[in-house]
Amino acid sequence: MSYSYWEIKEWFTNIDFTIVGSGIVGLNCALELKNKHPKATILILEKGMLPQGASTKNAGFACFGSLSEILDDLKTHTEKEVFNLVDKRWKGLQLLRNNLGDKNINFQQNKGFELCNEASFFEECISKKAEINQLLNPIFKADVFDVSKNIFNFKKVHSEYIVNNFEGQIDTGKMVSQLLLKVQKLGVKILNNITVKQFSETGNSIEVETDKINFKTGKLLIATNGFSNQLLHEKVKPARAQVLITKPIKNLHIKGTFHLDKGYYYFRNIDNRILFGGGRNLDFKTEETSQFGETEIIQNQLKKILKETILPNTNFEIEQSWSGIMGVGNQKKAIVKQISENVFCGIRLGGMGIAIGSLIGKELACLVD
Repeated sequence: MSYSYWEIKEWFTNIDFTIVGSGIVGLNCALELKNKHPKATILILEKGMLPQGASTKNAGFACFGSLSEILDDLKTHTEKEVFNLVDKRWKGLQLLRNNLGDKNINFQQNKGFELCNEASFFEECISKKAEINQLLNPIFKADVFDVSKNIFNFKKVHSEYIVNNFEGQIDTGKMVSQLLLKVQKLGVKILNNITVKQFSETGNSIEVETDKINFKTGKLLIATNGFSNQLLHEKVKPARAQVLITKPIKNLHIKGTFHLDKGYYYFRNIDNRILFGGGRNLDFKTEETSQFGETEIIQNQLKKILKETILPNTNFEIEQSWSGIMGVGNQKKAIVKQISENVFCGIRLGGMGIAIGSLIGKELACLVD
């Protein structure tokens, strides 16, 4: 297909910054670049009709780590590293809320609850509760973790939950919609259904080759997270997460965000429904993919847990299933770095996109002169 003089002049000429990926990182990057360079021409390229990765396909947890996850992280990270991870996630969540407003993203702080399958695992976590509360006190100025009885009458779990007093939930569709509105009001151009195939650096500019058109840009910022290995050689592996949601359930009393089986499963209430995801641990190898889709082994297990543990005495129907692609690695720390003179990236969010995406986008923009 050929493009007109007008189209090339308006959308593909004198571009200062091109951002690849219109998820939470790419959009926050654009916001910060506009803040720093108000007169700059900024173009965002998105390969999907909607943001393709995980920004609008996740469970909408405004979380920063369950007690068992933090204890697990302490096995491979120092106390200072874990403190910094939680601190960054918390600051990222505050930035998200301040940027968009709680009402606009339907933010609710209904607390987070960790359900344990075994009493021994519960006791092990609780024995470290005071220690972790003390570690995190400088961030929250209060105890983060607490204990509660099984108030929601879940079956096949320990009679007490570990409570996270600061965990919340948001509507990620609203979040991205608000971000899109915000950047477009500032004059940022966004093109969808366009895939960047490769890029090359020539002098002071980057030649960007897409499946639709080739053009030049001053700087290239890559924010494709789980898909980043298609353009970069960084230590990021794609990780698919499968999710399902029920039809509305009458008199649904479950409220909050819930982590089950060391966080491999997670569920929440939304619009009188239960949204439920996880199960990657059933088949890690198959789920290490950038292909969207659902598998029988995981979908069957999600339905089984829904029926036997979460909604044991309730009739429910599944309305839909979907999947999202995260970017993970051996370290929990995101990769925000300069790749070459005019190429930069903000990737490997490790399933914590809602928490750290706003900050990573901002940090990515700040790498640019």
